[in-house]
This record gives sequence, structure tokens and C-alpha cells, in this order.
Amino acid sequence: MIVGDKIALGSILPQDLPKIYAWFDDPANVNCSEPYIPRNLVQQEQFWTNAANDPSRIFLSIRSRPNLDLIGAVQIMAIEPIHRSVKLGILIGDPGQRGRGFGHEAMQLAVEYCWSQINISRITLQVFDDNLAAIRIYEALGFEHEGVLRDALFVAGKWVSLKLMAIHHPARLR
Repeated sequence: MIVGDKIALGSILPQDLPKIYAWFDDPANVNCSEPYIPRNLVQQEQFWTNAANDPSRIFLSIRSRPNLDLIGAVQIMAIEPIHRSVKLGILIGDPGQRGRGFGHEAMQLAVEYCWSQINISRITLQVFDDNLAAIRIYEALGFEHEGVLRDALFVAGKWVSLKLMAIHHPARLR
């Protein structure tokens, strides 16, 4: 486990899957990052548990400390070892746990994990342009704006633009 002050990042366990399934099958949760599509429990279990068979992704649970209750997940995707880049995603699935600094610390630990454990030089993410709370977290961590995909997704009856953001390892060679 990767332990911080408020949370710990670690493996996704089989007993976590029903909660993760419920989060990603809730339109209120997924409409923060993508259009809602009804989920299939079996497909979701396969998606979250077969990451070991796909070297281009790592999934981490987010657990609150000290009791280690599951509150969210981090997705490290599109791992490109040659280019030393990844795409990062996060969900604090329990709405009652949002706004308490857990997401900020989870992203901070995930970024450090990418630098120190998987030798990544560039981390990218996409965020809805109206998700100001998430944008503030990413900026505070050093992510910079790289562009906008205007009207990129149709979500819950409206067009949504995506901000593209990235951070580079501070000691990377240019």
C-alpha cells in the first residue's frame, strides 16, 4: 500500500467490486467524466480484475485512513513505456467523502507513484471544463492546461468541453 496522511492507495480486492460497480453504474457519478451507459456487473468485474493481463493500465483503490474503507479508485491508463507517459483518472465514488481532501491526496500519491515506480515522465488527464473543483486540485499539483476539446462529449442532454492537462516530471531530461 501507498500510505498518505488521509488515504492509502492499494490493490482493488474482490470484495470491492460490488461497490465499484455501483459507483460506475450511477449516472450522477459517471456524468462527471463521461456519458452514462448502463453497466453489466460481469463485464465490470472483468474490467477491474484483468488489469494484470494488460500492462497498459494499473488500477488502485483509494481507502480512507485509519479504517481503510473504500472511497474511490485511481486509474493509470495508456501506459507508454517507450514515451514514458500515462493518462490518469480518479473517482471519489462516495459523494459523502468528496470535498475532504481525499481526491487531492490520492492524485498527489498517484503522481508520485508514476514518477518513482513506473518511470513516467509525462502524465495527462482530461477534465470537464466546468469541473472547477477538480481543475483547482490538478493546478495545485502542477498540472498545466494544454488545450480544450470543445463540445467533445454529449452528457446528460448537453455538450461538454474537455480541458486537456499535463504535468511533466521535474527532473526529466529534455
